[in-house]
Amino acid sequence: MASATTAPPPPGNLRRIVAASLIGTTIEWYDFFLYGSAAALVFNKLFFPDSDPLVGTLLSFLTYAVGFAARPLGALVFGHYGDRLGRKKLLVLSLLLMGGATFAIGLLPTHASIGTAAPVLLTVLRLVQGFALGGEWGGAVLLVSEHGDARRRGFWASWPQTGAPAGQLLATGVLSLLTALLSDAAFGSWGWRVPFLLSGVLVIVGLWIRLSVDESPVFQQALAQAEARKADRAGEAEKLPLVSVLRHHWRDVLVAMGARMAENISYYVITAFILVYATTSADVSKQTALNAVLIASAVHFVVIPAWGALSDRIGRRPVYLVGAVGVGLWMFPFFSLIDTGGFGNLLLAVTVGLVLHGAMYAPQAAFFSEMFATRMRYSGASIGAQFASVAAGAPAPLIATALLSDYGSSTPIALYVIAAAVLTVVAVAAAEETRHRDLADVALPSGADADRTVAGAEDARAV
Repeated sequence: MASATTAPPPPGNLRRIVAASLIGTTIEWYDFFLYGSAAALVFNKLFFPDSDPLVGTLLSFLTYAVGFAARPLGALVFGHYGDRLGRKKLLVLSLLLMGGATFAIGLLPTHASIGTAAPVLLTVLRLVQGFALGGEWGGAVLLVSEHGDARRRGFWASWPQTGAPAGQLLATGVLSLLTALLSDAAFGSWGWRVPFLLSGVLVIVGLWIRLSVDESPVFQQALAQAEARKADRAGEAEKLPLVSVLRHHWRDVLVAMGARMAENISYYVITAFILVYATTSADVSKQTALNAVLIASAVHFVVIPAWGALSDRIGRRPVYLVGAVGVGLWMFPFFSLIDTGGFGNLLLAVTVGLVLHGAMYAPQAAFFSEMFATRMRYSGASIGAQFASVAAGAPAPLIATALLSDYGSSTPIALYVIAAAVLTVVAVAAAEETRHRDLADVALPSGADADRTVAGAEDARAV
């Protein structure tokens, strides 16, 4: 029952697993965030040129949100096959889909060339991106969680989470470099395509690393047990992972969704909407705003493993609650600092916001992994995380931009994030602490005797 009984894997093997998950999540988040930054900076002019500038930004953010709409479908499909076939195969597929869609965006004709077909094609490729990312996150964090040293699961599982700031750092860094080197005309004409085309090179590197790692031993053990039970029952089929999740883990799914609200909304307000707010309301240049996000993302990358390690010492819930409460309290100072127009204040606002966000994001991987049984863990963690993204991250920049357009003030936007923080505090406070759970001890059987053993297995998981 206690995680301390689980022997850690060889350090070299674990580092390779972490590297495979991290490089993949970095590439996929690079692709995903690159789109968000481009939506804020140039897509309104390239694909929606006939609209008012702010309306064009709203429309480009709408295509940005479409990617989130596809993430639950990706979570369902990848979760189903990831729980049936394994984590590794599905992670390779998600990387190929995401990289291919991003590379194709770099080749896409604009509205000036093919008219309304351009935003339609852009939306289709964004759907593919969202579908791939919906399956990526669950597999990446599970591969590390199920391989890693159980006593330091929070620390090791937080490393795939650093793929988000690393991808943000890479995407923002490339865009910042290009905007610094190119004129606005050159960047709008062809420069914006370069970061999307670079994705093709990154995908090759990511595939080479991911193909070199082994499947999760916890999953392999659970699969062998499931096959043995199937043979004992004369070929009786297992229930679908989704059915099992909703039957045995519906409460955990709701907790995961609630926990994601403040984390997801605050992140996209701080990193995506900030490019709109700082340039339109605070009279900050595009380059200055990008530089602030760039530096803050580097700090974010560093603090995530530290928060993850702290969750191994004091628990997932306390660290998560610090982040949720902190983000809620920071929102009014956040916008006040940006309104001064100074780079130092802008940098402070974004950096503190991302440090507090990291307190939620770091323990999330281990927290969600520890909620679900092995043969439904990919589905459960992915569904809880990605269904929440539709209500949280997907509309966040859109809602924030609309509130700014309607009220001309940051106050409604701050209240919007605070409301999300309250929801997250309630969800996490209602959850059980999971830090001491052993992932190998929560492999619930499926079939006729599942109901009889659920209660016992859940007791064995309890802290």
